[in-house]
Amino acid sequence: MIYFVTMEQNMIDVQLDMHSGTKLLATAIESLLFVSGRPLERSELRKLLDADEEKLQAALQVLEQDLNQRGIRLQLLGEQVQLVTAPENARYIAALLGLPMTAKLTSAALETLAVIAYRQPITRGQIEAVRGVNSDRALASLLQHGLVIEVGRAQTVGRPALFATTTEFLQLFGLTKLDELPHIQGEQYTLPAQVQSEGEEE
Repeated sequence: MIYFVTMEQNMIDVQLDMHSGTKLLATAIESLLFVSGRPLERSELRKLLDADEEKLQAALQVLEQDLNQRGIRLQLLGEQVQLVTAPENARYIAALLGLPMTAKLTSAALETLAVIAYRQPITRGQIEAVRGVNSDRALASLLQHGLVIEVGRAQTVGRPALFATTTEFLQLFGLTKLDELPHIQGEQYTLPAQVQSEGEEE
């Protein structure tokens, strides 16, 4: 009986040690992201923290949960990790920095952005195949606003450029990762207040 109680206590101690270690790793990640002032690659974090991917992922989850109750959010985009302000505080940040609260995009640009967001990485030709019209101006507008970026070349004839959304896109739409994109099957997604359509075609 004493033997089983001792084993159970040892298991609890191990779990507490693991949780404590993950918590410490999470605070270390927060410090690194705060000091860096830029997105850090997961590979950078693994090297800096001397941690494998499993431990890093566990720590990121803990940090993400902790930050959800504060004015900072953990943003994950591909291999990049960074700290961003909470979207619900955007108007205060805009007031402090003297920035406009809205981003005006044409309906064509918004449609193009939606295609890229849900099908990235994607080529210009694939975008136009979905939309059925030329998307040069819409894509140029999105690039100018910093909402999409060229991320590489497709392994096809001509090696066309591949486009994907940016961290600015996530911030504008109040997202911390692409997994939070709303499901649009059978329903229409309402744009956030920060995004306005100018109602003109490109």
